Amino acid sequence: MMYSYSRKDSRIIRAVKVRWVRFWMRFAGLDRFGRFASYLATWFALPHKASKYLTYLNPMGYVAPTASIHHADLRLGANILIGDRVIIYQAENGGPVEMGDQVHILRDTIIETGFGGSLSIGSESTINPRCQLNAYVAPITIGSGVQLAPNCALYSYDHGFAPGETIRAQPLKSRGGITIGDEAWLGVGVIVLSGVHIGKGAVVGAGSVVTQDIPDEAIAVGNPARVIKMRDELVQKMKKQ
Repeated sequence: MMYSYSRKDSRIIRAVKVRWVRFWMRFAGLDRFGRFASYLATWFALPHKASKYLTYLNPMGYVAPTASIHHADLRLGANILIGDRVIIYQAENGGPVEMGDQVHILRDTIIETGFGGSLSIGSESTINPRCQLNAYVAPITIGSGVQLAPNCALYSYDHGFAPGETIRAQPLKSRGGITIGDEAWLGVGVIVLSGVHIGKGAVVGAGSVVTQDIPDEAIAVGNPARVIKMRDELVQKMKKQ
């Protein structure tokens, strides 16, 4: 059966939907009832990045009902967004996962800590879809205002591969933690390995593999990633043109 709505009816329906979302988001949280409230709120909520407005309807923010959280030391700031099918997992001896205010973790991202590793993400940083953040053995520290494009991978550990013993039987090792400075931007598919510091405001081009430090405000590309210029050089070039 087909239904037709007048313009007035449409406004009423929209108003009811808005009130429904706002009502249930008041009770959203990480406990069982809070997750159920989030589920009810999403009946009429917009998906993906449009769900950002939900983060302002509850002091904690919004955790999608499809997100899987198996972590006993998750520390969340205000107005965070944890999107659809995000997994936050604590392996053996995993350290804390800490997110500052207004951090956005978008769909299908996987975050893990284990064997003493921990993860910290500064305020207003965005982790775009399908990223993999594995903080094992050593920490991963991401500054404020950092942008990780889709499919980035950060690994603060390495596998041992000494001869005479299977790789899976060897203990994990690390060259040190990963640090990403404030307002840095990593393009699509960037891989960052252990012991690396990426400076403030640095840009790493899509598909790069970062195995050594990148200075502040540098632009780096390639496998392994190498600095090709500094951002202020672009400004000077534009002024000359």
